[in-house]
Amino acid sequence: MAVPARAGNRRHCQRLLSWHVAVRAGCDRVPLRAGRFHQRGERPGLTEPSTGQPDRWPVVVIVGAGFGGLSAAGALARGAVRVCLIDQRNFQTFQPLLYQVATAGLDPNDVCSSVRGMMFRQANLEFVMGRVDRVDTRSRQVVLDGGSTIEFDYLVIAAGAVSNDFGVEGVEGYALPLYTLDDALKIRTRILLNWERANRSPHLIGQGLLDVVIAGGGPTGVEVAGALAELYGLLRRRDYRNLDTSEVHLTLVEGGDDLLAPFHRASRRAALATLREKGVDVVLSDMITGYEPGRVQLRSGRVLAARTLVWAAGVKASPLAAACGAEQTRGGRIVVNDDLSVAGLPEVFAIGDVAAAVGASGELLPQVAQVAIQSGKHVAHQILRRSSGLPAEPFRYRDRGSMATIGRNQAVVELPFGLRISGRLAWLTWLVLHLLYLAGVRNRFHVLVNWSWSYLTYDRGARLIQDRDRDQLERRLTKHDL
Repeated sequence: MAVPARAGNRRHCQRLLSWHVAVRAGCDRVPLRAGRFHQRGERPGLTEPSTGQPDRWPVVVIVGAGFGGLSAAGALARGAVRVCLIDQRNFQTFQPLLYQVATAGLDPNDVCSSVRGMMFRQANLEFVMGRVDRVDTRSRQVVLDGGSTIEFDYLVIAAGAVSNDFGVEGVEGYALPLYTLDDALKIRTRILLNWERANRSPHLIGQGLLDVVIAGGGPTGVEVAGALAELYGLLRRRDYRNLDTSEVHLTLVEGGDDLLAPFHRASRRAALATLREKGVDVVLSDMITGYEPGRVQLRSGRVLAARTLVWAAGVKASPLAAACGAEQTRGGRIVVNDDLSVAGLPEVFAIGDVAAAVGASGELLPQVAQVAIQSGKHVAHQILRRSSGLPAEPFRYRDRGSMATIGRNQAVVELPFGLRISGRLAWLTWLVLHLLYLAGVRNRFHVLVNWSWSYLTYDRGARLIQDRDRDQLERRLTKHDL
C-alpha cells in the first residue's frame, strides 16, 4: 500500500525534479533551480549561511556511487545542502563478494543494489546516471558524456579505481581482471565455457584449457584461488565425471615472499597451508612478465600453460583523477590535504580508492572499503562545517581489522587490539560481517539462502553461461585453440 508523502516533502521533490539532465529538453546544461539555470556568479551558500529555502542551498556533486560516494551522500541527508550523485551505472556493487559471482557461488543480483532504491528516502538527493568525462574546476562544472554539465559548490570525487596491469605485456588484451560485475561474469563464463569445450574436445585439457593462473596474493587473489579450487572439485565430482582432469592445475603467483602481505605472519602461514591443502599451486617470490593465451611467462623463466589468467595484482586510481587536473602520486591517486580536500582546490574533495589519504604515521592508506566509508562520512561533515563557517578537521582513519576467506570453513580475521582468529570461527565471523555490510534486506536474505544451500549440499547453483559473453569468448577461444 502506497504511503502518501507529506506536503513539505512533495514540494521539495518537485524542486528536485528540475535536476534531471537537460539533454532531455534539448539543453546542454543541467538546471539546478526550478525554472532557471544555476548561472555563474549566483552560487548560494559560499558567503551566506546555508539556511533558508532549499533552492538556495549549496550544491554538492558526488562522482561515484561506491562505498565512499554513498557514505558521503548518506551523511549529507540532514544537511542544508542539495546533493547530486553521479555514476555511470544505476547500481552499487558489493565488491568484496564479486569473487563469489566469478566462481558461481552467487548470482549477480545478490551483490548489486539499485542506487535509486537505496537512496529514495533522501529528499535532498538527486541521482544522475552518466559518465563524467572531465571536471572544470575553474568554472566549477562537471562535464558528462554527451556534453551536458552540472555546476557545483562542492565536489566529491569518489570514482574508485580500475585494474592495474603494471605494463605487463598481454595483460590488457587477454587477462581477466576482477573489479566490476562485468569482470566477474566474464570470468565465470570463461571458466564454465572452457569446461564445456573440454567436454567436447578432451585433447585440449593437456594444452592448458582448464588451467587457471591467478596473479596476486592479496585478499582478492587468495579468495579467488580458494573458491576456484572448490568449484573445480564440484565440477569434477558432479558435472564432468568422465573427464580426466588429473593434470589440471590452479596456480596462484605472488611476487612477494608471502601471501596476504598486510596480515600477521601467522595468518599468512594459515592461508598458504589452506590453499595448498585445497590443491592450489602457490608460487612465491616470482612475477608474471608476459601473457598470451595458453602461455604465462614468469620472471624466473618458468612458463605456465594456462588459457585463463585472472588478474588480481592490484588497482590504480580511476582515470578521472587525471581529468580533474589535480596533483597525483603513486598509482595515480589524488594528493589530498589532511581534511581530504584536494591540494590547491579547497572546494574539491577526494575519497576512497582515488585519494592518496595517509594514516597516522604518514603511510598511504589501503584501497579498501573501510577507508572509503570513513573518508566519505568525514568529507560530508567537512562540507557541512565549511558551509557553516567552521574550520576544517583532519581525517583520522580507524582500522576496523582485516579478513580474507579461503573457502569452506576457512578464513583469517585480524581485529583491533591484536586479536587474530583463523579456521571455522574466522569463517563464521567473515560471513556475519559481510552479511551486515551488504546493502538491502532482500540481498542479505538471498545470500544467506545461497550460502546455506551451498554449505548443506556442497553445490553451487549459479553455474550459468550467459549468451551475451558466450559468442565473443567462443570466437577468441576457437581462434587460439585451432
